Amino acid sequence: MSKRTSDSLEGDAARDGRTSVRLHGTIARDLGVEIVSGRYAPGHVLANEVEASVQLGVSRSAYREAIRILAAKGLVDSRPKTGTRVNARSRWNLLDPEVLAWIFETEPSDEFLKGLFELRMIVEPSAAAFAAERRSEQQVERMRQALIAMQQHTLATEPGRAADRDFHDSVLEATGNDALISLSSSIGAAVRWTTIFKQRKSELARDPMPEHWKVFDAIVAQRPQEARQAMERLVGLALEDTRAVLNR
Repeated sequence: MSKRTSDSLEGDAARDGRTSVRLHGTIARDLGVEIVSGRYAPGHVLANEVEASVQLGVSRSAYREAIRILAAKGLVDSRPKTGTRVNARSRWNLLDPEVLAWIFETEPSDEFLKGLFELRMIVEPSAAAFAAERRSEQQVERMRQALIAMQQHTLATEPGRAADRDFHDSVLEATGNDALISLSSSIGAAVRWTTIFKQRKSELARDPMPEHWKVFDAIVAQRPQEARQAMERLVGLALEDTRAVLNR
């Protein structure tokens, strides 16, 4: 086999692999949205593999892999004799970034939003206090660059929201606590989707930059209590902004 033919086959295989990943990812996303939105309630039994693959016009292996994704996130339980059943909400991995994204594709409840902000209020102020004690100069610079980018692009844009997540990630990283750092993707997803949610109908009513800079300044000055209080205010005002959107 010539090198050119070999390279071509490898390229085709790679493209087929990417297509397969996109396909079962799309199936998982569509089913996931229907589950978290309540269309498929806990206890509902999904169509079996053969029926679902015919209905969706996909291979059985693609549907099977999609179900595995949902099962890994706690949304469903799949067993040979009983089929694939939607789990109780208490078993869902609500902090999984994809599950959060699916929830925000519909209208999240006030109770769910409140729960997210309660989680942030428990985690982030303490993380800011630890960061003030333990941060490195490199971490401080990463925070600074994130805030500069956030200010430049604004939270109305994806680059601005990415910079916002980078700032919050950097604060958690600066704690030096692996358990807290492991929450970065979940906290980042919560920050991202609540920010997008707040701008669904209109622009942000309040500039969030002053509160972010106050957190940063306290961390730079290595003042843990000030950092804690500044982050409490930042998260608290974000909750107020989100509730204002719900009341419109």
